[in-house]
Amino acid sequence: MADLRVGVAGAAGRMGQLLVREVSATAGLRLAAATEVASAPALGRDAGEVAGVGTLGVAIGDDAAAMFAAVDVMLDFTAPAAAPAHARLAALHGTALVIGTTGLKAPEEAALKEAAGRAAVVYAANFSPGVNLMFALAEEVARTLDDAYDIEIVEMHHRHKVDAPSGTALQLGRRAARGRGVSLEAAAVRGRDGHTGARPRGAIGFAALRGGDVVGEHTVVFATDGERIEITHRASARRIYAAGAARAALWTKGREPGLYDMFDVLGMAR
Repeated sequence: MADLRVGVAGAAGRMGQLLVREVSATAGLRLAAATEVASAPALGRDAGEVAGVGTLGVAIGDDAAAMFAAVDVMLDFTAPAAAPAHARLAALHGTALVIGTTGLKAPEEAALKEAAGRAAVVYAANFSPGVNLMFALAEEVARTLDDAYDIEIVEMHHRHKVDAPSGTALQLGRRAARGRGVSLEAAAVRGRDGHTGARPRGAIGFAALRGGDVVGEHTVVFATDGERIEITHRASARRIYAAGAARAALWTKGREPGLYDMFDVLGMAR
């Protein structure tokens, strides 16, 4: 069967280069288009050469509409501001969209939901299989233990990360809140400073650390008098995210329009 034609947005960026390398190494996928912003120095260069895998015959352009028209599935790990336009193009062309951009707000997420009426959209806070298993574990533990167990979510990333808490940490909070049968918005404590008073029962706390070149570390702590349970995931290489995105791209082949996540891709959806 013919390979899926894949487009990569932000192909000259750190994650974009990883995606190009992963697509070029994955059976069943073929890089067919790559884009960057109009001011990018890499415009016109071969995406494979920029990514360090040799010539692939795909020049980096700045026309997102042309890319969506030329591919079967597009990978977007760029910036929240690009999500609505990419969602509209996915809907217009019926092109599958795999989006791992973090920090999306309600309007961007609404655009993805709308596009899912006409295209397969895989939107996930994290594309690592291990992290998605952690999501499921956090929900199950929160469901099993009552609110005598305080929940704290601690994450650390490299100094260049611009959003906090991370999208993965927030998703862990959502899963824990769902396990408890509460709203994360109502339970979340996003920062502590000064004389905060005693910890509220049932709160879900977040702590975000930044420094060095840490790829990503997340821990969910369930603490009560006399014991503490911790679930931890440490990423040592960003390739796991690109590999997950490639797996999601393959999964979209022949898929009906809809809004999906990595639980669907991994067969973990209930």
